[in-house]
Amino acid sequence: MAELRLGPLLRYVDGSSATVWVEASRPCTAEVRGAQGAQGAHGGIRTFQIAGHHYALIPVTGLTPGTSQPYEVFLDGTRVWPLPGSPFPASVIRAPADGDTVRVTFGSCRWAAPPDGGKDPVGPDALDTLAARIAADPDGERPDVLVLLGDQVYADETSEATRRWLAARRDLRDPPGSQVADYEEYTRLYHESWLDPEVRWLLSTVPSCQIFDDHDVIDDWNTSAAWLEDMRATPWWQERLLSGLMSYWVHQHLGNLTPDELAADPLYAAVRRTPDGTEELRAFAGKADADRSSVRWSYRRDFGRVRLLMVDTRAARVLDEEHRAMLDPGEAEWLREQALADRESYDHLLLGTSLPWLLPHLVHDAETWNAALCRGERGARWARFGEDLRRRADLEHWAAFPASFDALAGLIAEAGSGPGAPATVLVLSGDVHHAYVAEPAWRSGGPDARVLQLTCSPVHNSIPLSMRLGFRFGWSAAARFLGRRFAGHAGCPRPPVNWRRTGGPWFGNQLMTLTLRGRSAGLRLEQARAKGALRTVKESTLTAT
Repeated sequence: MAELRLGPLLRYVDGSSATVWVEASRPCTAEVRGAQGAQGAHGGIRTFQIAGHHYALIPVTGLTPGTSQPYEVFLDGTRVWPLPGSPFPASVIRAPADGDTVRVTFGSCRWAAPPDGGKDPVGPDALDTLAARIAADPDGERPDVLVLLGDQVYADETSEATRRWLAARRDLRDPPGSQVADYEEYTRLYHESWLDPEVRWLLSTVPSCQIFDDHDVIDDWNTSAAWLEDMRATPWWQERLLSGLMSYWVHQHLGNLTPDELAADPLYAAVRRTPDGTEELRAFAGKADADRSSVRWSYRRDFGRVRLLMVDTRAARVLDEEHRAMLDPGEAEWLREQALADRESYDHLLLGTSLPWLLPHLVHDAETWNAALCRGERGARWARFGEDLRRRADLEHWAAFPASFDALAGLIAEAGSGPGAPATVLVLSGDVHHAYVAEPAWRSGGPDARVLQLTCSPVHNSIPLSMRLGFRFGWSAAARFLGRRFAGHAGCPRPPVNWRRTGGPWFGNQLMTLTLRGRSAGLRLEQARAKGALRTVKESTLTAT
């Protein structure tokens, strides 16, 4: 009999359809049914196989806009979800209606919480506490979508339990040691993270959009051409990268796609029509590594009159120092097209990028200075120093790609200006293990829309004291003066925007929620507290009708 190994995860949802992701223990037919039987929301599909694992992305049709439908999951006709004796309410699919308020909750950087309620060295998990609040009041307010902005798993920083599991599988004295090495070990990370009971239920009942960041593969992934050359010289890197991309495609990327995109995806069709799709997926990952412009991980989702563009800021990079860019030309053109297409159809434009566009001023100036050094503006000796510093200090955000930083500023100004401009353009980011709000001002030609950088991290991770002190100092006037000195040393031009911090920095395990209705927008930041509570630390109106 087929068993449910992982999931269900509720992924795509619109007014009439949805997708639900599962992993089963063997080949089978996976089906979603309404709680009262097969009427209402239902659909079934055969699993596909990757590296001995069996998955399905179950299509659900026949939803009615503005309704909530409890659902159950069946494998070969046997009910496997909800779990027997589950303490949680029924998982539901809420189909949105035109004009509904849209609530977007986002964050990044989540270590898996210790199993069985063990002592948690980094404090309560914000996703656990969100799940507890929704479970206590299932008819109350909940997100319409959970946007996870990277580092859903940590391939390079494994838990003690995972290290024991790895040690039973291979000799950890051999590279890559206690980091994951192959696809099977990646599946261990997803099981550890998504089998957490509260998180498992939360992801079964709140739709999610996901994108990778560096730790999903390795810290500082694609920092520079020199970094990549060094990694490719190691005997374990190729298998690690291919496994990371393969597991990301299965566990995260597929669920980001709309039903129409799934129907048109040749790789999805290929892995489903073969008994074992491992080689097809592995060839795809190899092509993505050899020619990064051949694959697009970025995607668009529309929620009523809210447009979300999730931007790949890791695999789409151009690393050549003379042409360094956060996005390759095709990716940059896609982003421009999606931001400007049918602007009258959306009131809010959300740009999901794991790496913040606007950073503390000292960090921004240090990164632009470092980019100039690595480009050779001060000679070969400074270039070698710059490359070493770039890796040690993680100088790899938008500011480290100055032309891309400026291009994004220009695109935001264009998308937010003139007739049909949205009320807001909001850049949603994580990565930096604290939360803040920053507001830019253009030196010329600024947009009509309100533009904000909204950064929220971590969901569940450590925040060392040195990081807290460093980021607090980074926003100070003294740090800004110091940053200008750095920029002056390499002759860096001033960026097209200036910006000021209007909220934060806040430190803790936390989530931000946007509430969007018509042209109004509100923001709430909540931090996880002991005993399963989320405490509001900031609530503000961004725009009002």
